Amino acid sequence: MRIAVTGSIATDHLMTFPGRFGDQLIAEQLDRVSLSFLVDDLQIRRGGCAANIAFGMGCLGLRPILVGAVGADFADYRSWLERHGVDCDSVHTSEIHHTARFLCTTDEDHNQISSFYTGAMAEARLIELGPIIQRLGSLDLVLVSPNDPDAMLRHTDEARQRGIPFAADPSQQLARMPGENIRLLIDGAAYLFSNDYEKSLIEQKTGWSDQEILDRVGVRVTTLGPKGAVIERKGEPALHVAAAPELGKADPTGVGDAFRSGFLTALAWGLSLERCGQVGNLTATHVLERVGCQEYELGQQVFLERFAAAYGAEAAAEVARFVKCHYA
Repeated sequence: MRIAVTGSIATDHLMTFPGRFGDQLIAEQLDRVSLSFLVDDLQIRRGGCAANIAFGMGCLGLRPILVGAVGADFADYRSWLERHGVDCDSVHTSEIHHTARFLCTTDEDHNQISSFYTGAMAEARLIELGPIIQRLGSLDLVLVSPNDPDAMLRHTDEARQRGIPFAADPSQQLARMPGENIRLLIDGAAYLFSNDYEKSLIEQKTGWSDQEILDRVGVRVTTLGPKGAVIERKGEPALHVAAAPELGKADPTGVGDAFRSGFLTALAWGLSLERCGQVGNLTATHVLERVGCQEYELGQQVFLERFAAAYGAEAAAEVARFVKCHYA
């Protein structure tokens, strides 16, 4: 199954604030906030939604096609991704901009305040899917994850025109995009990904009810943090997939991307939606346990042992037929 993962490719600057954001907010003055947070730590890591998702899929044994725009400073990052199974031959390199930057501060309750500088990402709108299809022969699914808004709309529209199933993952761009554009991104999607907050935001900005959205997409997947995930299909009972137990919590950045990588990988293996959610949850747990979106290692034996502990031996046996982690 050939999956094109479109979206942002960035460098993450991750900082930690030893307090609570909520304690610094004055309810009567939220219309004129002026705050500065003195942070204790700075970690610079590889990131970007599409790169994070493709990395996780590669670590599980697939060869996803990464589609996005970067700067000339991408060489080392490209080598890293290729060594982890990612096809980077369809990544566009800007001649004038640096690779995008994500700046995120996390408080002690794991709340986050983030900013994103687009840089080369703005040129993602120049990328067409047609040449990628010509190079590979075909595409089975296009994931449209957070990216330059015009690029997201272009990839979605082209997937529709070419009859390629697409998965909508507007998440981080929901705050920026108007309801009309969000409707264009999700209408007719084979899969719609969001967390529970974003789920409500999608409904608010599109003006569509939960049921109306289910009428317009094939599968709606909503992550619930420590409560796992809910998978919904029109006319069927909602499926709740419990979270996989974590060994500790280091940083939540990239957890949603890792869930998507696990879910899509299991989907490519032809497994049930329940198994897709389980593989997604366990992959997400690995990210939660480390600082950085691509700092985790998926070991074949450990992954299957943890999968069996979380979801049972029978479920693990199904996954074991397909998973090919980079590490033993």
